[in-house]
Amino acid sequence: MLQISILKSRIIKSRPTPLTSLIIITSTANPFFLSTPSHQPPSIGTLTSSLQPPEIHFCRLFNMDSTAQNRLHSIKLWPPSQSTRQVLVERITKNLTTPSILSRKYGLLSKEEAEEDAKRIESAAFESANQHFEKEPDGDGGSAVQLYAKESSTLMVEAVKRGPRVKEEQPETTFESVTPDFKTLFDISGGKRAFIDAAEAEELLKPLQEPGNKYTKIRFSNRSFGLEAARVVVPILTSLKGQLTEVDLSDFIAGRPEEEALEVMKMFSSALEGCNLRYLNLSDNALGEKGVRAFSELLRSQSNLEELYLLNDGISEEASKAVVELIPSTKKLKILHFHNNMTGDEGAIAISQLLKNSPILEDFRCSSTRVGSEGGIALSEALATCTGLKKLDLRDNIFGVEAGIALSKTVSLLTNLTEIYLSYLNLENEGTLALVNALKDSAPLLEVIELAGNDVTAEAASVLADFITAKKESLVKILFSENELKDEGVIVIAKALEQDFPRLIEVDFSTNGIRRAGARVLAQAVVDKPGFKLLNINANFLSDEGVEDVKEIFKNSPDLLGPLDENDPDGEDYDDEDIDEEGDNDELESKLKDLEIKQEE
Repeated sequence: MLQISILKSRIIKSRPTPLTSLIIITSTANPFFLSTPSHQPPSIGTLTSSLQPPEIHFCRLFNMDSTAQNRLHSIKLWPPSQSTRQVLVERITKNLTTPSILSRKYGLLSKEEAEEDAKRIESAAFESANQHFEKEPDGDGGSAVQLYAKESSTLMVEAVKRGPRVKEEQPETTFESVTPDFKTLFDISGGKRAFIDAAEAEELLKPLQEPGNKYTKIRFSNRSFGLEAARVVVPILTSLKGQLTEVDLSDFIAGRPEEEALEVMKMFSSALEGCNLRYLNLSDNALGEKGVRAFSELLRSQSNLEELYLLNDGISEEASKAVVELIPSTKKLKILHFHNNMTGDEGAIAISQLLKNSPILEDFRCSSTRVGSEGGIALSEALATCTGLKKLDLRDNIFGVEAGIALSKTVSLLTNLTEIYLSYLNLENEGTLALVNALKDSAPLLEVIELAGNDVTAEAASVLADFITAKKESLVKILFSENELKDEGVIVIAKALEQDFPRLIEVDFSTNGIRRAGARVLAQAVVDKPGFKLLNINANFLSDEGVEDVKEIFKNSPDLLGPLDENDPDGEDYDDEDIDEEGDNDELESKLKDLEIKQEE
């Protein structure tokens, strides 16, 4: 059985001594230590042994004994050295590429993708901890170390559960294709992700210096610019101010020390200030508030943006407020994406102000941003301004029922919706039913509905069936995985699916506790639909006979049936155990948690 266990280290108020000088990253097989060697200047530490698969390992902090605390009283534990930060990146990469029970459920990341995620996780955790440290500069840095470890742990869990990226989750750019006689896009993002030096920058950017060039769009992503390379780029970009309309600077400072990265951002920002951009992508740069403000000159000069992408950028509450503060106008904005950030409720409240000033917004994404009920309600209410919205993606937040109900009031106004992604929002039956009832009477063009992971039970099935029936002319994808519909609920919905659905191509009821009877009825409902492409009922409770039944139904079109390799004929569930993080209100908030994900025999 999957277990998530927590260790809380209680801090005694009577000890005004350094919180910690030791990190232990645990493995049930072989713990390793990040410790402070006596012969080196103290930092967070160096690695002394290696992790063992297949566990996923996280950080645990311990208090020093009183003798050690007195000895280290004047030691600053923050910031960590660059080499220590790199050690953490390497270990996170290894964990993300090590097979585990979660990777079996969500998919195993490739080495390249894990390396990218590890750098973003470490950068985001560092930014959060550093902001905390700057608010209490007279401290020893122990609480920043604690936050650094906690954020790294939390973000690693999120990365594992997010699983490998699919092409559909990448921002869709509108860059035009380049023709030999009329080049509009200058793109150096191809090839291996690598640092770029001054000489290479000079050579690569020669086409931008040709008199009379017609480049209006530049894509510098996937190449890391340092100060020397930036000095080459600045005068070239400055000369193009009058013609650039689309700029992609995603992932363009990877691996650079914070001070250098911020300086490079400021240089690019200054060079591009005054460009009349319609498209700006600053994703994958772990910006945080400092990074956002490093782009102040560029952002303050933009009043005609139509597309803005801030994905994987460490957009915290402070960073969100900075974005809202700096951009003078979003009246022409059509696409706004904030995916995989640490926005939280207060950040969402700030973003909601941006939404209220974006009347023609068509595509809004605020997924995996740690937004709870308060922030969810604020976003929901603000979206009522965006009546032309076509695509809404709020996946992987913690809205809860109340925010779901608030959102239902807004979606009833969004008559142009074609895609809505509401997975992993803790909606439960009440919030889910409020939303589908609102959508049933609006959104006549709805093509995609995703409601995975919301604890929806069979009690909601008849309402879901009515909704699906009402949308049968428009629905293309129905994605209800990781709920608790079981046979009883799935059979009710399958009966609705027996009707004509002229555009339906995909149905996903994986991980719903479905057994043989439900699988058969669902398979028979979709197998003969013209144009149908995929039925996913993996990770359910099908017996071997049930698997054979379904395969027999699809014998003439086996490519339309998804894999069935994760079905559990014994019906054992692997739901995560509840994590109780409540503590005594009289204690300090510095509570430590150590997550160990393992498989019990």
